Amino acid sequence: MPPATKNYRVALAQIAPTLGNLPANVTMHLEQIEEARKQSADLVIFPELSLTGYYLRDQVPEVAEPRDGPLVRAIREASGDMTVICGFVEEDRTSRFFNAAAICDRGEVQHVHRKVYLPTYGMFDEQRYFAAGSRIQAFDTRFGRVGLLICEDAWHLSCGVILQADDIDVLIIVANSPGRGVRDPELGSEQSWNLLMRTYAMFLNVPVLFTNRVGYEDGVGFWGGSLVVSASGRVVAKAPVLEPHLLVAEIDPRETRLQRILTPLHRDERLHLTIDELERIHHEGTGRGPRE
Repeated sequence: MPPATKNYRVALAQIAPTLGNLPANVTMHLEQIEEARKQSADLVIFPELSLTGYYLRDQVPEVAEPRDGPLVRAIREASGDMTVICGFVEEDRTSRFFNAAAICDRGEVQHVHRKVYLPTYGMFDEQRYFAAGSRIQAFDTRFGRVGLLICEDAWHLSCGVILQADDIDVLIIVANSPGRGVRDPELGSEQSWNLLMRTYAMFLNVPVLFTNRVGYEDGVGFWGGSLVVSASGRVVAKAPVLEPHLLVAEIDPRETRLQRILTPLHRDERLHLTIDELERIHHEGTGRGPRE
C-alpha cells in the first residue's frame, strides 16, 4: 500500500487506567474516542495495557481475553470511521498471556502486536507473567505502512532496523514508562524517551507517535509526556507531564517525503550486508546472544 498523501489527524490518549477495573477503563476509552472524534481525529492511540493497567501480576489470567474478546470488541465497535489502538492482555488457545496492542480500523481488528522484549530489570518483572511475542512486522493501513512497538521493544534498536526494512511510513510506540531520575527541567526518563523518539524519526525518516500513560500504581508514578515527532526529528506536539491529556496533532506526509529526499537513509541502506554480517556474528559466536 502506498504511503498517505493527505494530512491526517492523530489523537494520543494520555490516560490513567485503574488497575484491574475493566469496566471503568473501557468507559474511559469510549469517552476519549468520542472526544477524539469531535476533534476530527483519524487515528487514536492509547498507552500500553490501557484497558487493564500495568502492575497486574497475579491478575493477568483474570483480565486476559482472546483478541476478539469483549474488551477489544467494545473498542472496535466504537472506532467507527477512525483507527484506534489500545493495549490489552491477550490469551492464546494454549493459555499463554501476551502484553499486546490491538489495531481496530473502522470496526475490525486489523492487527495485533505482542510485546517482544519483556523487561526483568529494576522494577520490572514482565517475564514472570507474560510470554514474549515472536514477530516485529509492519502492516498496511490507510496511513501507509505502520510499525508498532510496545515500550521496551523500542529500546532494542534491532526493532527499528527490522521495521525500516519492512518499509514503514510511520512508527507508533505505546508505553507505560515510570517517572525516574529528577533532572532540571525534565525527568531523566522523559529526557531519554524524547531523545529516543527523535533519533528514531531521523534515522528511519518517519513520523514517530509516542503515547505514554499517567497516574499511579503500587506507589509508582507514570509521567506521560506523549509526543508527536516529524520525520525530521522536529517535535510537532507534546503532552504535559503527570496529568491526563488528549494530544491532537496533524501529520503532513509531504514533510516525510521531503525528508526522505534530503537524507535518503532508507534508500542507501544495505540490507543484505546487515543480514550477512549478523549471520557471520552468529556463526562465529562473537555476539552476546545464545547460539543454537
